[in-house]
Amino acid sequence: MITSPDHVPERLALLDNSAVDPFLTEELLRGERVHGGIDLAKVVEPLSEDDARWSVEPVRNLVDDAMFAFRDNRTGADAWLAPRLHATLRLTRREAANKSLWNHLALAVAPDYVAWRHLSEPTAKKPERRIPAERFRGPADRQCFSRLWWAAELYRNGPDYGPAEAACGNQDLIHTILRMELIDHRPTAQALVRLMTSGKAGKGREVNGLSTAINAAGATLIYDILAPDEPRDPAPLRDWIAEAGSAPPVGRHTLPTGPDEDPVPEESVAALTDYFAELFDTAPIRGRKNPD
Repeated sequence: MITSPDHVPERLALLDNSAVDPFLTEELLRGERVHGGIDLAKVVEPLSEDDARWSVEPVRNLVDDAMFAFRDNRTGADAWLAPRLHATLRLTRREAANKSLWNHLALAVAPDYVAWRHLSEPTAKKPERRIPAERFRGPADRQCFSRLWWAAELYRNGPDYGPAEAACGNQDLIHTILRMELIDHRPTAQALVRLMTSGKAGKGREVNGLSTAINAAGATLIYDILAPDEPRDPAPLRDWIAEAGSAPPVGRHTLPTGPDEDPVPEESVAALTDYFAELFDTAPIRGRKNPD
C-alpha cells in the first residue's frame, strides 16, 4: 500500500481538472506508488493565507486516525470521517461545489487515504487491484472526500451530525440517494434516515426500490407542501465558519457540533416518514413478494 507523498503541502489549494491527469498514473491507480508531491505543488492555485480553514494538518490528522482506527473495516471509516471532515473544513456549499478543492485534497494531501479506502479487492473477473480514477477526480457522489462532506451536509439535522453518521454507515444512502435532487429537501433526508435506522428500508435493494418510488412520486407530489421546511437563516453558518480559527480539533470519540441552525420541523419529518413508509410497502423490491 502506498504512503503519503514525500511533500505534503501545509495549505489546501485548488487543483484544476486539466492539471490532474499527469498525476493519475497507473502506479497510483494500482496502489503501488504515489507521486513525490513537488511537481504537483507547481500547478496549484493557492487559497487565502489568512483563512485558518485551509490548514492541511487537521485534515491530515483525521485521515491518519481513520486509517488506524478502521484498519480492519475500511467502509466503516465513512460514518466516522464524514461529520468530522465537514466540521473541520467548515465550507459553504459554493466552496464545496468547487471540484478543484477536492482534487487537491485527494491527490496532494491524502492520496494514500484514497488508495486505502477505495483500492478494490481482486476478483475472478477483475484480478488486478485498482482504484477508480473518479475517487480522485469525479462527481460529488463518487469522489473520495466530497461524497463524505456532502453526505454530512445533506443529512445533518441543524447542528446534530447523528443522522449523517447513521446515513454514512449505509453505502446505498450515499451512492444512490445523493444523486436525488430531492435530498436537498431537509425533511426528505431526515425521513430516509429514520426509515433506515428503524429497519424498514435498510438493505441495498430496499434503499434502491424506495429511492425509485420517491423519485416517481415526487413528479406529481410537491414534498414542500406535504412536509414544509423553514428557510435557513444564513447567520449561524457564517458565524460557524468565522469561528474556524479558534475552534479546537474535532473529537475522535464524540460527534462534533455543526452550525447552530434550527433543526428540521419534527411534524414535517414525521409526515414524510409515514408517507415514504407507505410508498415502500407498495414499491417493487427485487426479491420481495409484494401484495396484490
